[in-house]
Amino acid sequence: MLLAGSAGLVACASVNSVSTNIAGLVTPYKIDIVQGNFVSKEQATALKPGLSRAQVRDILGTPLLTSMFHADRWDYVFTFKRQGLPSQMRKLTVTFKGDELDRIEADPMPSEADFVASLDSGRTTGKVPVLEMSEESLKQLPMPARKVEPKPLAPLPASYPPLESTGP
Repeated sequence: MLLAGSAGLVACASVNSVSTNIAGLVTPYKIDIVQGNFVSKEQATALKPGLSRAQVRDILGTPLLTSMFHADRWDYVFTFKRQGLPSQMRKLTVTFKGDELDRIEADPMPSEADFVASLDSGRTTGKVPVLEMSEESLKQLPMPARKVEPKPLAPLPASYPPLESTGP
């Protein structure tokens, strides 16, 4: 009986260590978190002192942060968090004098192509299928049905009945 009990305890300990090892291999999936306004190098270089607020908004979009205490300052903040990689954070601040752009303070910004490439890094993609049909394949397709022209609607009445009764 003592031997059977000892064997049972040893079996439980080995199952526990195996389950701990398996649990260490499996990690939960965490989604990529993108927050804020992405500002590319191309957008930042398009900013020139003297632009109006509307022109800056056309180039950069609506600012993420505007303060009622600093009405002449717009902050564009962008963060990107991805599992297994360090977080990225970039800031761009534009300052106005009246309605004209006065000063630009910015972190180094990536180009749009660099940013898109960073989104796809580490992901494996399969073979991209051909998205064109040959002339022979096009000839094998059924002809589309002809569109039937809709009949014209009856003319609208010249006057409508009252919405409420006019009686006593």
